[in-house]
Amino acid sequence: MTTDTTGTVARDGESRPGGPADSPFIRACRRRPGPHTPVWFMRQAGRSLPEYREIRATVPMLESCRRPDLVTEITLQPVRRHGVDAAILFSDIVVPVAAAGVDLDIVPGTGPVVAEPIRTAADVERIRLITREDVSYVDEAVRQLVAELGDTPLIGFAGAPFTLASYLVEGGPSRTHAKTKALMYGNPELWHALCGRLAEVTLAFLRVQIDAGVSAVQLFDSWAGALSEADYRRFVLPHSTAVLSGLEDAGVPRIHFGVGTAELLGAMGEAGADVVGVDWRTPLDVATGRIGPDKAVQGNLDPTVLLAPWPVVEAEVRRILEQGKAAPGHVFNLGHGVLPETDPEVLTRVVALVHEVSSRRADQG
Repeated sequence: MTTDTTGTVARDGESRPGGPADSPFIRACRRRPGPHTPVWFMRQAGRSLPEYREIRATVPMLESCRRPDLVTEITLQPVRRHGVDAAILFSDIVVPVAAAGVDLDIVPGTGPVVAEPIRTAADVERIRLITREDVSYVDEAVRQLVAELGDTPLIGFAGAPFTLASYLVEGGPSRTHAKTKALMYGNPELWHALCGRLAEVTLAFLRVQIDAGVSAVQLFDSWAGALSEADYRRFVLPHSTAVLSGLEDAGVPRIHFGVGTAELLGAMGEAGADVVGVDWRTPLDVATGRIGPDKAVQGNLDPTVLLAPWPVVEAEVRRILEQGKAAPGHVFNLGHGVLPETDPEVLTRVVALVHEVSSRRADQG
């Protein structure tokens, strides 16, 4: 018995027609033609939306991630407002490690802060494996969202082992990742034990989301671009592969994304994803050449372009759509997350423009 991309169970192992499985987003992820290039935005659920800020004004971040009613409402907001082709679950990459027993908080203006950073094997052992019960609020939120979204696919997500490990070792965000690299180079055995444990936690977290009905998943490796390709292959690739390959039988597309990863795109493409996200630094046609012809791509408008006059935004959107034609499948997105100061109306206009420019007549497939 396998889970299909509609979020229902297909007893024959085949996806049923219609529904999210036949949406433009899933078709692009599967490298199949669709009526238009699909578009969604990383960090679309929040950041720039006044309705999101109103909800979050009195609710701390981790609490909002643990309340299914708020997760459902915040996830739906950009779908209602912008008409995007996919929703992404409102959550945070540290939710599963908090559920695994790590003492942390998300501090406004700073990000995740870990009370006792990882230093020893005993610290790693204290990160326990998680069950569905540990994140039952995520399971409940996904089920509510699938019922609300209908034919619109829901993307689940998690942080990749390297990025999670970096937070846990540094104790919070870092520009240099100096402590992370010191542990990698100085104690590779402990490093691999930490990333191995985080891969297990991440895989379990994504399984909960898939079993609850998400149509696709995205693995965020936000800080992987801090590494050389050689170090990525040695210290990161085995653990990202464990997560993505561990979902091979799940029946949903897998997206892999990092920032500053131009030199890593080929290696990232080997980790087991169906779609590789590309930041704004690498043209999509160039990225496709590095990733290979058997992967779709996602991206890659520079988020700061959205702050420019509309003619500039329009020209950049058209350029990216043209370059995306080199890939066997293209999901339009930003090269990173929506900036808080972005005008929501611009996002709505970008969605309409992507749909208009990429619209294909029925007889063109």
